[in-house]
Amino acid sequence: MLVLSRKVGERIWIGEDISVTVVRVSGGGVRLGIEAPHELPVVREELKQRLAEMNPDAEIDSTVSDTLGG
Repeated sequence: MLVLSRKVGERIWIGEDISVTVVRVSGGGVRLGIEAPHELPVVREELKQRLAEMNPDAEIDSTVSDTLGG
C-alpha cells in the first residue's frame, strides 16, 4: 500500500486517467473527489460488501452505485 500525505486541493494520479483530489478534511474525515473513466466502477467498500452479501456471484460494474443507492 502506498501512503501519501496531501493537503486540501492537492491531487494524485493513478495511471493516465484516474485522479483523486482531497476536497475537504474535517473532524477525522476526508472528502475525496475521484475522476475516472465512466466504464471503470468506483465503489465505496461498504457498498461492495453489501453487493457481495446480496449476490455472491455478482461482479461490480458501472451500474452498482445506482443499484445500491450510491
